Amino acid sequence: MAWTWLRQSERLALLKMGADERSDYFTKVLEDDLKAIIKPQYVDQIPKAIRAADKRVKTLISSRAGLGNLDQICDELELRHIFEREVGQLSGGEMQRFAIGSVCVQKADVYMFDEPSSFLDVKQRLNAGRMIRSLLRPDDYVIVVEHDLSVLDYLSDFVCVLYGKPAVYGVVTLPSSVREGINIFLDGHIPTENLRFREESLQFRVAEAGEDYSTDNNRAYSYPAMEKTLGSFKLGINTGDFTDSEIIVMMGENGTGKTTFCKMLAGALKPDNGKSVPPMNISMKPQTITPKFQGTVRQLFFKKIKAAFLNPQFQTDVYKPLKMDDFIDQEVQNLSGGELQRVAIVLALGIPADIYLIDEPSA
Repeated sequence: MAWTWLRQSERLALLKMGADERSDYFTKVLEDDLKAIIKPQYVDQIPKAIRAADKRVKTLISSRAGLGNLDQICDELELRHIFEREVGQLSGGEMQRFAIGSVCVQKADVYMFDEPSSFLDVKQRLNAGRMIRSLLRPDDYVIVVEHDLSVLDYLSDFVCVLYGKPAVYGVVTLPSSVREGINIFLDGHIPTENLRFREESLQFRVAEAGEDYSTDNNRAYSYPAMEKTLGSFKLGINTGDFTDSEIIVMMGENGTGKTTFCKMLAGALKPDNGKSVPPMNISMKPQTITPKFQGTVRQLFFKKIKAAFLNPQFQTDVYKPLKMDDFIDQEVQNLSGGELQRVAIVLALGIPADIYLIDEPSA
């Protein structure tokens, strides 16, 4: 397997082949005898692309099965409990597992997975990695785009590192062993070419937490007990509270209601029991990002968060650490998934609010 961008996938597959394999590969391409299946990066767009009358998970994935591994895939990716749901009702993690499963049950010559770990918890990432590795056969190719180094280490046989200037150019290194490839990426230096593509090495240090700060003078917020039913899924929320200057992290498996809870706090979803969250100024970064703005990133910031965008403190604390200058004059519609994620974070933090709800900021 290789770590690369989807648009570079065929090039990297060829780099792993010998001369005879390359000849066979090109012959299959010329004869249109090479079937490639892609798991797309933007899984939230899948419901819009489905034209079938029956949009239930069971119907869609069963209709694609061709390898005889449908039961194994459904068990490993925990898809059975969502069989009767329509695809449009799935959470981000459930949609990702459905997309991976839909590819894994098909017979093809080339399997391509673009960021398969997004929206998945740790357990599901390992399960997805196990299923992707199960596709390896002597006569096929499996290519994966991945940012998570632990998943990359678990998945890969070979690694290609990409470097360059975002939205300007990219360069693909020759395949390396997994350990060597990860170390090259962390170090920012390619020893075989004596080339440094990053000024500093990425190092991980364990630091002690700072002193606890007092919250005696901070404002307190509370929310009532709430319930929400979406199809066959039911979410129960106990009453809770939080204060200013406090970061609360919600942890749980995919499909347990984290995003639904955020939407209810933001007022985008109304509870079934009639209770509502007290009025608060809320800014939310959604889980799924669908760009609709026609124009550049700079124009978007001037339209949505002009005051924050021109504020020197915001530039120092948010804008520059996220390296927005790399693509500030790019069209929003042309941004990659990671670039869109950074734009969404800046937009959310640029709106004055009492509470910031950040859903899946690392996806």
